[in-house]
Amino acid sequence: MSRYTHGQHRSVTDSYRWRNAANSTAYALDEMAPGRSLLDVGCGPGTITVDLAQRVAPGPVTAVDSSAEAVDLARATAQEAGLDDIDFQVHDAHDLKLPDDTFDIVHAHQVLQHVSDPVRALAEMRRVARPGGVVAVCDSDYSGMFWYPRLPELDAWMSLYQRVARANGGEPDAGRHMVAWAHRAGFTDVTYVSEAWSHSSPERREWWGQMWATRILESDMGRQAVAEGYATRQDLEDISAGWSRWSQDPDGVFVIPRGALVCRA
Repeated sequence: MSRYTHGQHRSVTDSYRWRNAANSTAYALDEMAPGRSLLDVGCGPGTITVDLAQRVAPGPVTAVDSSAEAVDLARATAQEAGLDDIDFQVHDAHDLKLPDDTFDIVHAHQVLQHVSDPVRALAEMRRVARPGGVVAVCDSDYSGMFWYPRLPELDAWMSLYQRVARANGGEPDAGRHMVAWAHRAGFTDVTYVSEAWSHSSPERREWWGQMWATRILESDMGRQAVAEGYATRQDLEDISAGWSRWSQDPDGVFVIPRGALVCRA
């Protein structure tokens, strides 16, 4: 199992709460029909899980994450939404302790980039999907991200993130590998689409830049980078200042390309 690069610091988990089915799972929403059973792999703080659960209701929903802390956050998110029938469990995506042929839909958002063996994880998702069911997965591609202005501090951030993520056993450019991974996992009916997030409006730019200005200093990524000699604390301070400067630039844009798969089991 790989190490989760971002960690569970509040600067990380809070930054995921803007995600919902519409902005993160648009490619697969047609599959989210009422009454279908759903497994959400790598549920994180649960905002997407809750949205999808409402779409497939009254279908049963199970949500898993390798982090017990994340599962607790997701359970609290569901309770806040008035949903007390989602089954939250702690599982490694490489080894789902769930029966074969169980779910109509298996969903994973921003998971494959963090696992040490994405093919094995996809094979596990295929195993627990019912015949005729769907495995829907989506991941970003870090090398495909672009931004303006091209500040050296953001270039340093990208280089550092790639180095730390790969040291942890992940593949930060997962978006471009997904079709190959799916084929190696045994899928033959695979549809690939691309989507993008844009953090380029004044409000989104301010939020995204200030979030990373904090996150680079306080999250597991920054602490690991210093502890393992990939960066100094001053390097992180410089990157943080660059993010703050970018967030205030009225010309600033930041775009995150994402690759998504709908695989028929």
